[in-house]
Amino acid sequence: MDKKDESGVIIKIVTDSTSDLPPEMAAELDITVIPCNVHFGTETYLDGVDLTRQQFYDKLATAPELPTTSAPGVGVFAETYRRLLETADGVVAIHVASALSAVYSAACLGAERLDQTRIAVLDSRSVSMGLGWLAVIAARAAREGLNLAQVVERVQVATPRVRLVAAINTITHLWHSGRVHWGVAFLGTLLDIKPIVEVRDSAVQAIARVRTRKKALARLRQLVSEMGPLQDLAVLHTHAPELARRFADEIADLFPRERMAIVEAGTVLGTHVGPGGIGVACVLAGE
Repeated sequence: MDKKDESGVIIKIVTDSTSDLPPEMAAELDITVIPCNVHFGTETYLDGVDLTRQQFYDKLATAPELPTTSAPGVGVFAETYRRLLETADGVVAIHVASALSAVYSAACLGAERLDQTRIAVLDSRSVSMGLGWLAVIAARAAREGLNLAQVVERVQVATPRVRLVAAINTITHLWHSGRVHWGVAFLGTLLDIKPIVEVRDSAVQAIARVRTRKKALARLRQLVSEMGPLQDLAVLHTHAPELARRFADEIADLFPRERMAIVEAGTVLGTHVGPGGIGVACVLAGE
């Protein structure tokens, strides 16, 4: 049962499964995660519900074609918001970048079926834990007793401070996904190049390229060190937990190890990056 704080305001936070929020983190902060659909051929699964990360990567390794993802139905968003509003004063929903997915559009249409003065649907302009951290920031603000407008403002202020960079082990998945125009530039050396990519302002850009994993991780560390003071940090990986833990240890001088989250990226990054990728999603410290 919800217990109102001194302000008497209850704001619920919603995101989608492309946020890659660890279930325990979402539960602790009372963040509702709406699962997206994952399609392997004619088979459809609910991301994180009837398809675990292990099952996803097992299927990814053997599937004749890359899987695809799709947004939940508009009714799913509407019903989620309606249910939460039964016990809350407002809902703040933060979703994957609108330029990269139809999720945000479906979420907006779902909100239109209800009292829009009590629902705010926000475009994260990011993916994975870039989105996830914004949901966490919203949940922390809600716990402080902030009202709907104040929670929205907290998220909007933080959005430009989100950074997501990743070292890709192989460009093959990214090229076949067709999601980035610059992938063709690497075709002549697919097996040799390990791009460093950044997701910012809804765009995926290659910002560097190296030829070994060791150099890729060194470059990733350099990028993190150049970001300055950080508020939050997650080490992301695509089916490479040991490598992620080692990398987390290696950057412990840049951000407290005990405050790092180590997160296995799910269907969106997994499909387009492929196994063996390492990334960092973080929020720059505010003024």
